[in-house]
Amino acid sequence: MARKKENKQEEMGFLDHLEVLRWHLIRSFLAIIVFGITAFVLRSFIFDHIILAPKSPNFFTNVVLCRFGSYVNMPSLCINTKPFQIINIKMAGQFSTHIMVSLVVGFIMAFPYVFWEIWSFIKPALYSNEQKHARGAVLFSSLLFILGVLFGFYIIVPLSLDFLGSYNVSSQVLNQINLDSYISTFTSVVLASGVVFELPIVIYFLSKAGIVSPEFLKAYRKHAIVIILIIAAIITPPDVFSQILVSLPLILLYEIGIVISKRISVKNKSLMAQ
Repeated sequence: MARKKENKQEEMGFLDHLEVLRWHLIRSFLAIIVFGITAFVLRSFIFDHIILAPKSPNFFTNVVLCRFGSYVNMPSLCINTKPFQIINIKMAGQFSTHIMVSLVVGFIMAFPYVFWEIWSFIKPALYSNEQKHARGAVLFSSLLFILGVLFGFYIIVPLSLDFLGSYNVSSQVLNQINLDSYISTFTSVVLASGVVFELPIVIYFLSKAGIVSPEFLKAYRKHAIVIILIIAAIITPPDVFSQILVSLPLILLYEIGIVISKRISVKNKSLMAQ
């Protein structure tokens, strides 16, 4: 009977945790919906001044790079000088795209709150000293995500659009970019950039769990740099400046991750010595 009662209490504890998690997820989903509705209403601003802006010659990044290219005599830096036309070939294509973009924008805007809800669920399971060291996790992760989104929007998206939009396998093939393809490229690049900028946070938790170490990160530093340079070379015009512009922040994030992992390793060794 005692074993049955103990198992029942453990089962109820597990179900209670699921119930708490459910309400965290519900509140996160509602926050995304609220911001998504706001983005849906602000359709003209979202599409004309954000989504479609990077392909215009008047976009901030395009103007700055073109001026810099003229100054250093590198005309290849003038990107998106001939903006391509976007077409829609589906009856409900624009409406479904409007809904999808609104949800993506809603997620980006609600990310700090969503992460706070997830952190609120995880935090009670940590020891007091772990909570102390992880103080500010919501703020730092939100800042890194926003920086990543901005980096993707102002740097990677314009460079990618210029390369992919003007690439030709033959002069007989005309590029007519579909709306779904454009939006998919835009959102995937922006969200991927936001996630990649979370690398220091990911390394922090992996180091705390003992999965990675500073020695491991240092050993594979060259491999990571090669991969970053290859990705930068693919999505940028064929010039060294653009490749460096994209790769430097990513390499810097990796180095920050090594520093974080090293500090955690030192703390773990000191605790074990005690």
